This record gives sequence, C-alpha cells and structure tokens, in this order.
Amino acid sequence: MPARHQRWVLGAVVGLGLAALGGCASTEASATDRAPLPSSPTAVAQAAPPAEREAPPAFDLTAHSTTDPRSIWVVVNKRLPITPADYRPDPMAIVEGYQVSPAAAPALERMLAAARADGTPMRITSAFRSHGYQEGVHEATVARLGRPAAERISARPGHSEHQTGLAVDLGSLSEPGCNFDACFAATREGRWLAQHAVEHGFVIRYTEATTDVTGYQPEPWHLRYVGRPLAAELARTGATLEETFGLPGGDYPR
Repeated sequence: MPARHQRWVLGAVVGLGLAALGGCASTEASATDRAPLPSSPTAVAQAAPPAEREAPPAFDLTAHSTTDPRSIWVVVNKRLPITPADYRPDPMAIVEGYQVSPAAAPALERMLAAARADGTPMRITSAFRSHGYQEGVHEATVARLGRPAAERISARPGHSEHQTGLAVDLGSLSEPGCNFDACFAATREGRWLAQHAVEHGFVIRYTEATTDVTGYQPEPWHLRYVGRPLAAELARTGATLEETFGLPGGDYPR
C-alpha cells in the first residue's frame, strides 16, 4: 500500500477511536449530570420533617383551693356558698376608699392606673360586701323587682363573690348612666376592661354566654380577681370557673 494511503488509513482509525472515546465521555458526563448530587447538611435539614414540639404542660388546677375563702381561686355561686357564712378578709386593704382583699388590691391598683394611662379612667362602684350588707341589697332588690327577677341579678347573702373581697364593680366616668347596666359593655371603660382586665388577673365573671352556668345575667362591670395565670387560662379556653374546675353552677337548689 502506498505510504500516503497508509497515512490516510491510520489517520482514519485514530479519528474513529477518538470519536468513540469522545462518545463514551459524553455518555458518562450525561449520566453524571442526571445522577443526584450528594445532599449538603443544609439541604438534608431542610428536607427532613420538622421535629415534633413538646406539648405545653397542662395547667395545674390544684395550685389553689376552690373552697377556702382566702384563696384567689375560691368559687362562690348559687350552689356553692361561702364558708364560713360570716367570712370577711382580715386584714382588709383599701383601694380608692373601698375595702378589698389584700390578695386583689395591688392588681386592682395597677389595672386602674393602666386604664388612666390609656386615657380611660374609671371608678370603683362596689367592692367587699359583708353578709349583712348583702342581705340588705338582696331584700331591696326583691322588693323592687320580685324574687325571680331579683335573683337573676342579685345574690342571696352568703352566695356573693363580693363577700370574698375578690370581686369589684367598676363604673364609667364617660357615661355614668350605664353604670350597673348592660350598656356599660359599650362604654369606653367597658371596652377597655374587656380587652385588658385579663392582663391584670381579672375576668369579667358574668357574660351572656355563661348565664346558664353562673346563674346570673351579664354584668360587664363585675370583675373577679383570680390571678394572671388562671385569667389567661380562662381567656384561652373561654370556660367559666365552674367549667374549669368541674364544679356545680346554675340556679339555687330547689
């Protein structure tokens, strides 16, 4: 074979070999491109399902007594009278001229100060009531409205939260005509309390939604001190004291 033909054949063979090798390299590169890359620690962390969060601890319903009248969690209603019947906090604290339980006094003062700072001053209209004083209030209400109507808004002596010193009635300065009236809820003071009372450990004890449980018509002016932890828990659950502690409520026993 002439030398120039030999050079041509050799060049062709080499060219075909290189083409073949190039095809293999291309094939390998394509396969490599298609293969998943090793995951980085960040990618793995992002792909992993979120770790389960531990459930918050259950609220401790045994932290305070519900029967001791000195307890901030004592429950007094138409089924659960205060015991002893002549109980009164001793010593007694004074807030703006009204007697209240020492347990509630600091929080009450802070709440009234906070309301003033927010441009919503209000006044106390009733606080501690002795057994004898409540008896007079109840009898006067019965004489004015009749017993069935009176007992939807006025407690019999021994069944009033006011006797614990932990309950307080607040009044409007902007619309005093709504004091002790349902329209108090729509006053500037009533709206402030509905939003902020829980921050100071108070709850609006009697609402329209809880009448069947508490036994009383709505009283948006009647606040009960229970402390901030329980106030927050009641706000979270929407439950009453009776429902929270599994205690009887409703009307007086027949």
